[in-house]
Amino acid sequence: MGEENEKVEFKTSTAELQSALDSIVAILNKHQKGTLYFGVKNNGTPVGQIIGPNTLRDVSRTITDHIEPKIFPIVEKVILEGKECIKVEFEGIDIPYFANGRAFIRVSDEDKKITQTELKKMIIQTERKNNKWEELPSNITIDDIDEETLKKFIEKGNKKGRINYEYTTKEDILKRLNLIDKNGKIKNAGNVLFGKSPNVDLRCAIFATEEKSTFLDMQDYSGNIFKLIDIGEQYISKNIRWSANFNTGSFAREDLPEIPMTAIREALCNAFGHRSWEEPYSVNIAIYSNRIEIDNPGHFTEEATPNDYINKQEPSRPRNPLIVKILYLSGEIETWGTGLRKIYNVCKKENLKVDFEDRKLAFFVVLYRKNLEGLIENTEKDLSSKVDDKVDDKIDDKITINQQKIINLIIENPYIIREEISQKVGISVTSVSNNLKKLIKKGIIKRIGANKNGYWKLIRK
Repeated sequence: MGEENEKVEFKTSTAELQSALDSIVAILNKHQKGTLYFGVKNNGTPVGQIIGPNTLRDVSRTITDHIEPKIFPIVEKVILEGKECIKVEFEGIDIPYFANGRAFIRVSDEDKKITQTELKKMIIQTERKNNKWEELPSNITIDDIDEETLKKFIEKGNKKGRINYEYTTKEDILKRLNLIDKNGKIKNAGNVLFGKSPNVDLRCAIFATEEKSTFLDMQDYSGNIFKLIDIGEQYISKNIRWSANFNTGSFAREDLPEIPMTAIREALCNAFGHRSWEEPYSVNIAIYSNRIEIDNPGHFTEEATPNDYINKQEPSRPRNPLIVKILYLSGEIETWGTGLRKIYNVCKKENLKVDFEDRKLAFFVVLYRKNLEGLIENTEKDLSSKVDDKVDDKIDDKITINQQKIINLIIENPYIIREEISQKVGISVTSVSNNLKKLIKKGIIKRIGANKNGYWKLIRK
């Protein structure tokens, strides 16, 4: 007979019928099918089972009546080593299963009670497997599809060589992309990707310090995935620090962001492509003084960890394969399953720290910001060797180095006073006041409240 394992359970007699119910649901919840014997010891030795005229029917009825969702096992008498035993074969795919209101999971040859957290994950996984949100029909019509977004998508796909047909009509393109079901309904994926008002949200915020204690700006946006990716990238681009690189072999300068924009856009594509759409939450961008966090509702895949995708070339198992495929065709992502590795490698090249964190309600990409003090000092030295002293404090026609330093200090502490700015930047209080007035005039900052108890607010340009 062999030994008990994750799919096979032995019971000495039907006196253990209640325990047998626990074993059946444990096996179903793990493998969706299995076998149980009555009249066999745990070590696989048949000892026999008294089988009366109603025994098989009673076993079958007990299983059917006390396991939910209901299953209908095959219960039969078998002869094992000359002894009468009962064999129960069962299967079912509607996990989780419960025996008398309790759920179990099979671990080796034992039945472990499932915790509430594990049970919730199991239910969510089953719903995703049997009824993918992105494939379900939406309540929108062709008139609700944003034709401009759809045309741009085809244009990008053509340039990338991933789409070999031209734009025709909205309905034809959606059918080609498998975004219309067999009943002619536009799928949820089609709505969130190309809808005019798909109820997809993005929240962006800037915080004064490394904590969420004081925010300087907060904006909520709605739109389809493609528009929100662009909005998120623009928001971050306008609210991070940029430095000037004059080591280009000429007087022309190269503007460099403190965090590579390729990493930021990749993180945004991952957030929208892999989020859980069953969760009624937004994708979020939080800009802190030392880092940027981009998070999306839902947990990381159960089968792997972020490091598996970074280091082990793990094959992609996207939560939303249809949405991810569309992002690939447009060129937003290069290859399935390589997004985290791309973010990691881009940041590593710039000596920037990046973390991937699966927290309680969401998955986070944490991009740590670069300390620009060294960059500013190097820029000043480069300038002094190229231009006159009269202009060596100027990066461009918009923001000088000292003004950039002032902006950085305001981001770190919006309540900072002129005297403190003067000490940290190394210029007079009068110069600080003049620069603050210029920044206000340029629409970069504004003063909120009175001089004594007010604060500075960074304005999006």
